[in-house]
Amino acid sequence: MKLFIKISCCIAFVISLAFTAQAADIKIGVAEALTGPVAKYGVPIKNGFVLATEEINGAGGIKGNKIALVIEDEQAKKEEAINVFKKFIFQDKVLAIFGPTLSNSAFASDPFANAQKTVVFGTSNTAEGITAIGPYVFRNSVAEADILPIVINAATKKLGLKKVALFYGNDDSMTKSSHEIFLRAVNAEKLQVLTIQTFAKGDIDFSAQLTKIKSLNPDAVVCGALVEEASNIILQARKLGLPDKVRFIGGNGFNTPKLIQIAGKAAEGSLSGSPWFLDDPSPRNKAFVKAYTKKFGVAPDQFAAQAYDALYIMAEGIKAITISGNLEKDRTALRDSLAKVKNFKGVGGPFSFNEHRDAEQKGRVLTIKDGKFAVFAE
Repeated sequence: MKLFIKISCCIAFVISLAFTAQAADIKIGVAEALTGPVAKYGVPIKNGFVLATEEINGAGGIKGNKIALVIEDEQAKKEEAINVFKKFIFQDKVLAIFGPTLSNSAFASDPFANAQKTVVFGTSNTAEGITAIGPYVFRNSVAEADILPIVINAATKKLGLKKVALFYGNDDSMTKSSHEIFLRAVNAEKLQVLTIQTFAKGDIDFSAQLTKIKSLNPDAVVCGALVEEASNIILQARKLGLPDKVRFIGGNGFNTPKLIQIAGKAAEGSLSGSPWFLDDPSPRNKAFVKAYTKKFGVAPDQFAAQAYDALYIMAEGIKAITISGNLEKDRTALRDSLAKVKNFKGVGGPFSFNEHRDAEQKGRVLTIKDGKFAVFAE
């Protein structure tokens, strides 16, 4: 009898081990800027991932396996982003990586992940050329090349723009890319470019460039800038007497409530583009906004929404493969299955990857009205 009990216990133990092995965690690396000025984008992105992970794991995970996020602060620095990627790939042995926050860092770190045949998925990288880095690079952030011409076209039609001033940061991949796209867009609309002014990252005094812009009496200022510089540019422009009727038009750096918090009333009327919108009445978006606000005490922004959708998109790719335990094989299988994700119903609307692993998603033109983002054109 004692022998029978011992054998039964052994069988139960083996079964338990087998079950534990089957229900292994799926490690996903999250490399975002969680400290410094760029944390304005990085923290909401991290929050979006955390919320989606809790929901997916709470619903039973993916085929019984739980997602385990490995979160690191890449500080919006190229070298740190590369170091974090190395840790994820060789030490943590993650299946895939989200991040980094800025396109500037992605151009440094993504080639490394691609060379190691590890999927890297950007949720906030909008500069031209990101997915051209290689076949393991994906993003669900709509490229500025797709959204900025729509913003310029809508502003030209609805505001009757004739002449504009361009202003951009000339030492950052994203802001330089924004400027090049904006320049092509205003030329396509046959707008007169009165002047092109530049600044460097970290500048705090823009009075010389803005005085020049004001003297030329533009209909709008088209601005390639991250939120820190963008907010100060708008504030200083209004203090110098640039009239409210002269709109500021921005790229991805404008798509955050931080612009409103820092620039206040000076930001009223500013224009930008985004697929996601806080007050989108779709049931999925309303549930997301409610859950996010309850958990983090603030409403989500575009960056949180894109991260939230990205984790569900990643889950769709993981569902379609069989985790073998051979990491190299599993990473390549994920790349192949992720590329096939089509018509995903996210909080930002229907989403698909195109043949270049870029986002296919409808964009909206947003304006700041009464201290909130509102739809300017669809």
